[in-house]
Amino acid sequence: MTRSTRPPGEKAGVPADALWAAVMDGDEYAATDIVLAALDDGMDPEDVLMDVIAPLQERVGREWAANRITVAQEHTATAVNERVIGAVAHHPAVRRREAAAAERHGRIAVACIDGEWHALPARLLAEVLRLRGWQVDYLGAQVPTPHLISHLHRTRPAAVALSSSIATRLPDAHAAITACQATGTPVMVGGAAYGPDGRYAALLGADAWAPDARAAADRLARGPLPEPLRRRAVDDLPHLADQTYAHVTGAAPRLVRHVLDGLQARIPAMADYTVEQRDRTAEDVSHIVEFFSTALYLDDHELFTGFMAWTADILAARNVPPRFLLPVLDLLVEQLADYPRAADLLTRARTVIEQHPPTPPAPGPQNEDPDPAAE
Repeated sequence: MTRSTRPPGEKAGVPADALWAAVMDGDEYAATDIVLAALDDGMDPEDVLMDVIAPLQERVGREWAANRITVAQEHTATAVNERVIGAVAHHPAVRRREAAAAERHGRIAVACIDGEWHALPARLLAEVLRLRGWQVDYLGAQVPTPHLISHLHRTRPAAVALSSSIATRLPDAHAAITACQATGTPVMVGGAAYGPDGRYAALLGADAWAPDARAAADRLARGPLPEPLRRRAVDDLPHLADQTYAHVTGAAPRLVRHVLDGLQARIPAMADYTVEQRDRTAEDVSHIVEFFSTALYLDDHELFTGFMAWTADILAARNVPPRFLLPVLDLLVEQLADYPRAADLLTRARTVIEQHPPTPPAPGPQNEDPDPAAE
């Protein structure tokens, strides 16, 4: 077997380098023209969505993490990809395929969890399901759970698909899953938040999990999802009885302030920070506390240690020594020593940071700002 020499995401008829350049330039017209030309030449619409656009968006995320593109470029690229998906959905070949579907499978609601603004994976799912013959209600990003439940009562779909990319939204996802199931609607979940193997989907009681849009459509094609189990959400997570999660979430603003005050004493260079640098430091500490809290909710130390390792990689790529994370963890321990689960989790995270291999600084657009608050 010979190894393909095509760039990631390139399919026959789609010049990946040209498409990447158009997306990076924010040129939605050029990007759309490239993709629609592939459809004109007979490329399968589902292949366009899943083998071209989805890998392209994944590359955007990797390039940002490696500090090779800025946050603004990442947002622009995502917006272009969303516009391209919209153009694909209205291409005559797609409309003909939907109209010629041999059978209509029923109605599916597709939505992002409240607070989840990464909507592109959900949009891909919605379009793939339409191509497979489903009537899809695509509700978009950040859908408040009460509004979602009202929609389910009004439309009575066969299932609801809930997407979440950020793990800190998992407590909200748990509440949404339980509320949807209370209406009698089976729930399928997907997105990076649930882990590469869907471990958190099972933990939070979802009726099904799929790693991507194709797998979700395949699962739905095999037959109806199982009838939801009726249970109280607290039954899924008995460890919450120790009140650690409740304390940390309730004290989160105070914990962030304590860390920021303590950092100023431990890192003298912070005295010369600009307002922007201080704001970014506060945001970074808030993210750490949010992931810490979510790991306590799930009672899964790998969620937090994995996030801290990822954060260390992000800092190293921006020429910021990961050791700057150690005083953050130490300051949290000062406030949470009376909570064994919390103290253990912070100790595990500290070990991960201490063992983080030194990473040579990578050239990139943000390396001129080597402060411990860099994103």
